[in-house]
Amino acid sequence: MAYHRFNLDLFISNSLLNWLGGTMASHQSTHHVIPAKVFVIILGILLVLTVLTVVFHSMQLGSLAAPVAFIIATTKAVLVMAYFMHLKYDTTINKMIFGTAFFFVALLFILCVIDIATRIPVQSTL
Repeated sequence: MAYHRFNLDLFISNSLLNWLGGTMASHQSTHHVIPAKVFVIILGILLVLTVLTVVFHSMQLGSLAAPVAFIIATTKAVLVMAYFMHLKYDTTINKMIFGTAFFFVALLFILCVIDIATRIPVQSTL
């Protein structure tokens, strides 16, 4: 959290870090270099998914439009996090943190959809 002040950071026991995939010191000293070819491939996949989003939007899928858009957007977000944020080669604890965040965002969307789908239509008296 603070620059060059290791005692100010969040305390996590070494046994928990070892169980989750390594210590902080070993994580900071290792860097995984991803070849530029992989980044170009991921860029191509992201562009294809963007075109698919536009194509599916123009197809007027009705009630399937939102789930299809969410699936494509989630796939794109996972690719960006895995390769451009280097989570694919990161420790397990960081993967768990991002996975938990995605779980709660998905839960929020599901609860919103349930709420909207179960509302009783009301006629305006105006």
